[in-house]
This record gives sequence, structure tokens and C-alpha cells, in this order.
Amino acid sequence: MWLMLQRDEPDDYVIASGETHSVKEFAELAFNHVGLNYQDYLSSDERFYRPAEVHQLKGDYSKGKKILGWEPTVSFKELIRMMVEADLKVR
Repeated sequence: MWLMLQRDEPDDYVIASGETHSVKEFAELAFNHVGLNYQDYLSSDERFYRPAEVHQLKGDYSKGKKILGWEPTVSFKELIRMMVEADLKVR
């Protein structure tokens, strides 16, 4: 964010990992971090799926890397751990 604010002209940047992960993978890692099985707490219902669901999304941070010199330094697994730990602290 700081690097973006140092630019002379405002612009849009994608801040992303450049990786693809599923909601299932996110849930597995988050619940496993606290010793739980996500399947005991979550379910999915195909009635709520979007008709034109995009099955693979991946953020392209190349503009931020080229212009700002920014690239991700935190892994997906580490980010989930940080999020779960932060949530546990406020509970």
C-alpha cells in the first residue's frame, strides 16, 4: 500500500499470490490448524452454485512487480495460519 501511495499518479494494482486455491483447501487448512475437521461444520449445496461459476481464479500481480517491485512473501498456508491466529486472539 505504501509503495502505491508513493507514485506520482494513482493507478490500480492487483495484490495477489499468483496461485490458485480452492475454498475446500482453505477450509481444510483453517480447520486443521485448530484440530477440527471442516466436514463436521461445513457443507455445500449445489442449489446455491452460480450457473456460470468460474472454477479457477488466479490474481496476476505482474504490474505491481514491474512498477512497484512488489511480490508476495507470505505463503497461502502461512496466510491462513495468520488469519486463524488473529481470529483466535479476539475470541
